[in-house]
Amino acid sequence: MSLSNAFGLTARIRAEARALGFFRAGIARAAEAPHGEGLREWLGRGFHGEMRYLERSRAERLDPRLVLPGARSVIVAAMECPAPPPPDRGPLRGRIARYALGDDYHAVAGDRLARLLDFIQKEVPSARGKGYVDAGPVLEKPWGAQSGLGWIGKHSLLVTRERGSWCHLGVLLVDLDLEADPPAEDGCGDCARCMGACPTGAIVAPRVLDARRCISYLTIELRGVIPRALRPLLGDRVFGCDACQEACPWSPPGVPAGGPRENGADLAALAALTAEGFAARFGSSPIRRIGRDRLVRNAVVALGNSGDPGAVAPLGAALRDRSALVRAHAAWALGRFPSAGARLLETARDGEEDAEVLGEIGAALAGRE
Repeated sequence: MSLSNAFGLTARIRAEARALGFFRAGIARAAEAPHGEGLREWLGRGFHGEMRYLERSRAERLDPRLVLPGARSVIVAAMECPAPPPPDRGPLRGRIARYALGDDYHAVAGDRLARLLDFIQKEVPSARGKGYVDAGPVLEKPWGAQSGLGWIGKHSLLVTRERGSWCHLGVLLVDLDLEADPPAEDGCGDCARCMGACPTGAIVAPRVLDARRCISYLTIELRGVIPRALRPLLGDRVFGCDACQEACPWSPPGVPAGGPRENGADLAALAALTAEGFAARFGSSPIRRIGRDRLVRNAVVALGNSGDPGAVAPLGAALRDRSALVRAHAAWALGRFPSAGARLLETARDGEEDAEVLGEIGAALAGRE
């Protein structure tokens, strides 16, 4: 492809990306991924926790040409994450991360990427490509920075000048030589507001996140028991956390139109969800990926953190849940209400067979957190 043809095709691809609903698209040369050494060190320190898939696909993440043989360009398209309506922050309401309040961005952005690839293949019928939205062996954020969309903030998220870090990234690998964008310059300067805003101290250094302490990891990625010492720090969060993004001065004010349906989840209702109720309510939401038991686990922790006597009844019911994971966290949460919770815990102990749940009941009755 001649240089003039590459420039023309690149401009048409950018225009089509905007027409499809991405607010900007950047392009980088396909090569060994930027920040690859940082990924190796991060994995070596165990900061990825139980996210073993990051280890298994390490080679592919470090070189997109192993994902799409013959790849020549990396197209990174950014889609706005709509702002939620004003939150309902009653005592028994839980917070859900902003990105999960609307329809599943994986499906929305994935459909747009597929249509962008269709457009490219109409322009160049021989073109090959692969698209990913937060679900494949590509490093979206480093490629977003390399393609000029923004820079990696100290919270380890991509920060754009238009939307701050409130955006979703889709990556399209193609075997075409396109006009590449220059990498973006860092815009953080001396600011470290995001680091100070993290409730659990998970940002251990600028651009270094210990995921094992991150509330998003604890409420979404972690399949098992949330460490006791971290449970109080979750507060009322039941799916993800926006604290570091909310603290960023690049986060735009105002409420863009469209997207979120609600902002403030009824914790008692979440704690009482059945499998059928979970599927009906969250079938088109990113929340569906964690399954019913983990969401209920998170809800009972938030109930325990509420300090509201109205939490005791739903926690007592959760102590009889079919899931040992839920019962274990419900026991801890009831321990936060020593007077009202003791009798419920003692009754549950007599019929409980799961060793982990019994351990949580014993610790709660002993007043240990």
